[in-house]
Amino acid sequence: MTDYSKLLNPEQCAAATAGDGPLLVLAAAGTGKTRTLVYRLSYLIEKGVDPSRIILLTFTNRAAQEMLDRARKVVGEVANLAWSGTFHSICARFLRKWGSAIGIKPSFKIIDEDDQKKLIAEVIKSNVAKPGDFVKKEIALKIISEAANDMLDVGRVADRWMTKTAGIDHDEFVKVANAYSVRKSELGVLDFDDLLVACHKLLKEKEHIRKIIADNFLYVLVDEYQDTNALQAEITDIIAAGHRNIMAVGDDFQCIYTWRGARIENILDFPDRWEKCAIIKLERNYRSRAGILDVANSVMRDAPVRFEKHLKAMLSAGDKPRIYRVQDGKDQAQQVLKLINEARACGYANRDIAILYRSHFQSIDVEKAVSTAKIPYRLTSGIGFFEKQHVKDVLAFMRLIIHPDDELSFLRLVQLLNGVGEAGAKKAWAKIGRRLELNSQSSLLEVGDFLNAKARPAWKNIAEAFSRGLKHIEEDDPAGQIILDFLDAFYEQYLHLEWESEEAQDRLADIKELASDISDETMSLDDYLENAALMTNLDIRKNDPSLDRITLSTIHQAKGMEWPCVIIPWLSEGMFPSAKAEDEGRLDEERRLFYVAVTRAKERLSMLSARMRRMPEGGEFPVEASKFLKEMPKNLVNIFQIASSRSFYPNSGFSRSSHGGYNNSSYNKGYGNFKTTWRR
Repeated sequence: MTDYSKLLNPEQCAAATAGDGPLLVLAAAGTGKTRTLVYRLSYLIEKGVDPSRIILLTFTNRAAQEMLDRARKVVGEVANLAWSGTFHSICARFLRKWGSAIGIKPSFKIIDEDDQKKLIAEVIKSNVAKPGDFVKKEIALKIISEAANDMLDVGRVADRWMTKTAGIDHDEFVKVANAYSVRKSELGVLDFDDLLVACHKLLKEKEHIRKIIADNFLYVLVDEYQDTNALQAEITDIIAAGHRNIMAVGDDFQCIYTWRGARIENILDFPDRWEKCAIIKLERNYRSRAGILDVANSVMRDAPVRFEKHLKAMLSAGDKPRIYRVQDGKDQAQQVLKLINEARACGYANRDIAILYRSHFQSIDVEKAVSTAKIPYRLTSGIGFFEKQHVKDVLAFMRLIIHPDDELSFLRLVQLLNGVGEAGAKKAWAKIGRRLELNSQSSLLEVGDFLNAKARPAWKNIAEAFSRGLKHIEEDDPAGQIILDFLDAFYEQYLHLEWESEEAQDRLADIKELASDISDETMSLDDYLENAALMTNLDIRKNDPSLDRITLSTIHQAKGMEWPCVIIPWLSEGMFPSAKAEDEGRLDEERRLFYVAVTRAKERLSMLSARMRRMPEGGEFPVEASKFLKEMPKNLVNIFQIASSRSFYPNSGFSRSSHGGYNNSSYNKGYGNFKTTWRR
């Protein structure tokens, strides 16, 4: 037998070599959970357990493969005999072998998202009297998926999704959902959710098969248990019920996906569901400097519902994390550039640096700043702010105000209207002489005569927005007012009709941030639109793995990753935590999200908070520092007050000072000159 005590710390070793019975391993950030799972698998095989009677459930195929690869280095090729994979892939294997018991042929095909959209579109067309008035196919699929994963009636979930602007007929939706299920059955196909639903049905309804599976698997290992949804947790419980040798590894502090079905109750209630459950805590952190962990521990100190854990640093203290109080978003972006350049001057590569933000719309100033500075970067979403569909829709409207003969912008805008396709849009463009007559309201309204009847009411509203836009330009109003009028006249309602409420609100936030940004610019509207077009064609962020690039990412997309240098902007009230999350009583998850962001940092952590937020219609308003910063003991961080060197803010309550900053007693309190003290 391998001497695991020499390979693992005491807590990891206790988990890897634990005896039989249920075990919850609370693996805090950076404490070696993957290493523990690998050696648990290796230990069981070395102990003589048939590897084909061990099942390892993960959330990504990459994680499953990595664990098997590492286990092979300990016990050899026999590790490959273990059942290892994602919940979906394991369920697919079960269904190939035993699915015929519930009418599923072993030859079933798994359809992807594109195939799902085609299929639901076909079903809607065949079962709905007015398909054009039915909810968007993407929304229909989301509702069906949510019902499946939450183990709820689809009609009940549909009722939850009803909004004033995108009503859902209960009976009609249930009819479509049932027809979609029947059609998949006729074609012999399953979608991803069906794999879990059908496997659960197999295990619940067919006792003899449930017994075969439960008896076969002596040991069940589950990774990232805090991310399981209701269906995944119940499937796992059924598989492990035979021998009760289940090891769930996870961290309640890192449960940040409840918005897509994860249930934090699964991990919090685990000891209650499994009698005589042992609990082992992994708290020794091998990733981050002690100063960063001090901040992480302070973040979770006030979390109301949690397992008690305290990260213990295995690395030296390093420098204290830093908080920068800056004037506004643009000054914040400039400070981010300074931090990037400082890190690079100290020997860090671009790939060592990550900028993590709460929401996509918070990236606009930083993305523009690093682009202008020609710093290579990658976006984890792969889509830049100005490349987003909804941002491009709004920019098309703006371009037509400046360039009424812009055919591509006209075609894009008109095809947003109900029932207008490419051919119809091109025909209308030709009929109006390939140019919008913006100075004539009657001419603008006549465009509707060349569109179908369904599109005319919306076009009338857009025509009014064009007229208002011209007036704003004539009166030299902030350009963001033009966007707000377009939202009021048409686009906000369009978003709610096309997307479910959460997605529509996220897109609306992006557009309002665009309005704020464009109002704050000193350049002309034409120059702004040209720069936006250039931003969509930048070579500096091509997804070439050989490029040395900094990372721009939302915190959700950064989970599971780490960087030597992490920068977190917009730690201001209403931004992080988000106002919406606070209004909906989801502050606990916002706290966990901040904890995840902090624990991505290995050596340097910089947190920025702006005092002012731009308004879409122009101007700024004051905002307080995030409550997460206020709760942080001041002895854990170095705080820098950074004065703005930009133009005067007449309505901000600050007056211009000789040093380029602003005189205000609270603003300059604790002000200190920035010095480069961090070294690699």
